[in-house]
Amino acid sequence: MRPGVMNLGALPPLSLYVHLPWCLKKCPYCDFNSHEQKGGLQEAAYLAALRTDLEAALPFIWGRRIHSVFIGGGTPSLFSPDAIGELIADVRARLPLEPGCEITLEANPGTFERDRFRGYRQAGVTRLSIGVQSFNDEKLQAIGRVHDAAQAKAAVEEAKDTFDTFNLDLMYALPGQTLAELRDDLSQALAFGPPHLSIYHLTIEANTWFAKHPPSGASSLPDDDTAFDMLDLIAEQTGAAGLSRYEVSAFAQRGHHCQHNLNYWQFGDYLGIGAGAHSKLSFPHRVVRQVRWREPQTYMEKAAQGLAVSNDEEVKRDALAFEFMLNALRLRDGFELTRFTERTGLPLSSIAKQLDDAQQRGFIERDFTRVWPTARGFDFLSDLQALFLAD
Repeated sequence: MRPGVMNLGALPPLSLYVHLPWCLKKCPYCDFNSHEQKGGLQEAAYLAALRTDLEAALPFIWGRRIHSVFIGGGTPSLFSPDAIGELIADVRARLPLEPGCEITLEANPGTFERDRFRGYRQAGVTRLSIGVQSFNDEKLQAIGRVHDAAQAKAAVEEAKDTFDTFNLDLMYALPGQTLAELRDDLSQALAFGPPHLSIYHLTIEANTWFAKHPPSGASSLPDDDTAFDMLDLIAEQTGAAGLSRYEVSAFAQRGHHCQHNLNYWQFGDYLGIGAGAHSKLSFPHRVVRQVRWREPQTYMEKAAQGLAVSNDEEVKRDALAFEFMLNALRLRDGFELTRFTERTGLPLSSIAKQLDDAQQRGFIERDFTRVWPTARGFDFLSDLQALFLAD
């Protein structure tokens, strides 16, 4: 609460992210903080660490209500419905949740069991996000997924029967993937009538298996021209199915946008608990970012000592505009000009030159109240965002 470099008015909405770090097998493209499960799953010990971590964080968010909850990983669906129920009860006992609070759980078809999803629904989960990635067994094997197409279809059917809303995750530009194969993946995904579809371009990230052993030969990743054709196909097929592209990688029916991710993209606040979780918290005179200890065993030990946070730093004033744009320009509708000032404490004059430059390049359009990316801006999003980097 001490004086700082800015003066924010009302604080933005606050979300809670909970990281469950274990998975059955590390995928070769994955650079998330996930760890292969070896031996028994430490459910009880990890839930105890999350409770202690959350209690230690309460002074930073005292008096604020939770807008949404997202339980991610790793593979959170390795945890039993009873454990997820205990986790949600622990959160509710310590934090006030907004009425109708969205509670999302990530699930992997490789952990799917009949009636398991119903158990999560009874535990308090309101929205499931299913990591299908592809309905092609050859492509699933190429990207190291532990499930097959039949398991993926069974999982989506169960989610459709159990939840009022759910998300289906797909990837494109997979090793050796053709336009026809992507068309088939999309057709199978859209046949389920998903209320929300997230579609991500497979890219080679540093410190992954693919970075050291990139797919080659007949399994090489599609070139840029093919990838652009794939994106055009995705936009065409999803639009025909009644899904609107409201974010670079997200398509949804009306009323089924992911509220948790929207809060990220609108530069809202989020408290992250769990191994390697990130937080972004606003205070009247500063914005702070935190990171928890990354390795699960270390995290549990440090959390027990009240030391779950490994890094804690204030966002510098000259970095705030870029951080805001890194999120807000991902949205098809862009952002309201007043929101920029409300969330960063900066005047609009601080980005006037960059907005002029972006408009001259055809990356954005704007009026007196709002800025939004053009189709060209979406295609060259990284170039658009980079205009707002501090000199």
